[in-house]
Amino acid sequence: MAKRGKRKSTPTNGGQNDAKSSVQGTAKSPPASITIARNRRATYDYEISKRFEAGLVLTGTEIKSLRLGRGTIAEAYIRPQDGELLLTGANIQPYENASHDNHEPTRERKLLLHKREIHEAAAAFEQRGLTLVPLALFINSRGLAKLSFGIGRGKRQYEKRHSIAKRDADRQMQRALRN
Repeated sequence: MAKRGKRKSTPTNGGQNDAKSSVQGTAKSPPASITIARNRRATYDYEISKRFEAGLVLTGTEIKSLRLGRGTIAEAYIRPQDGELLLTGANIQPYENASHDNHEPTRERKLLLHKREIHEAAAAFEQRGLTLVPLALFINSRGLAKLSFGIGRGKRQYEKRHSIAKRDADRQMQRALRN
């Protein structure tokens, strides 16, 4: 019978055992975030001065429905209440495979932020002419639902026309550079 003992392992990288060379090529890159809903009118109607990224308090059926891409934030807005920020008016459709205890599609959802960020956003909300505008709803690379929102000041009609003219001029310049 052959002796069974510990095998001697030989390094595969030519005797260099540093973490950099052993990890290289084996680690997979995390998947990119998946955008579920985008408020396209937000940048047209508002001038966004500062952006935040917040987590959402969701039920199990809500996150399952969001992972299927069934959510909208077109009519949603954010308001402070009792030291918290609440997302109001966002529509997450009920999960089809759920039992009788499905979620309410348009219920208010609490945003998860650091206390400093909550105070900063609430102070901006209290200022005249500023509002908290949801920009995008997405699932990040770790599988968590996040909401991107910003502090916005409403644009006047002539500012909107200026934005459209600037965008058209940039588009024309890009076309000229390509040709």
